[in-house]
Amino acid sequence: MRFMVLVKATADSEAGLMPTEQLLADMGRFNEELVKAGVMLGGEGLHPSSKGVRVRFSGTGRQVIDGPFAETKELVAGFWIWECASLEEAISWVKRCPNPMPGDSEIEIRQFYEAADFGEAFTPELREQEERLREQLENKRSQ
Repeated sequence: MRFMVLVKATADSEAGLMPTEQLLADMGRFNEELVKAGVMLGGEGLHPSSKGVRVRFSGTGRQVIDGPFAETKELVAGFWIWECASLEEAISWVKRCPNPMPGDSEIEIRQFYEAADFGEAFTPELREQEERLREQLENKRSQ
């Protein structure tokens, strides 16, 4: 099972406060553990929402909204993509994580949909298209 593990933003991360050398070292060690265990597939920190935009959809219309965005507790400061046997395993890894922010912080874990989750709506043709796209992405990464 694949999981998106979201590090929630804080007032400090939204203000652009960079992590300390100690936190970077602690997170580096944790990431090494994840990679050695075959759990981590990817992960990055994100710039504050003041440097981002949202695109709002309404029918055929599109509206670009510049950051920053008001609800800090709903924003994401960084993420990992993990491969775990279960949600319980992902929770166990998160509990071992250094606190990613100064003070209080929160990490959210969300499972990715898998092809089987879509049932009959995910036709053989759509499955084939998905496989081709994943193959193309993998080829681009290995170049």
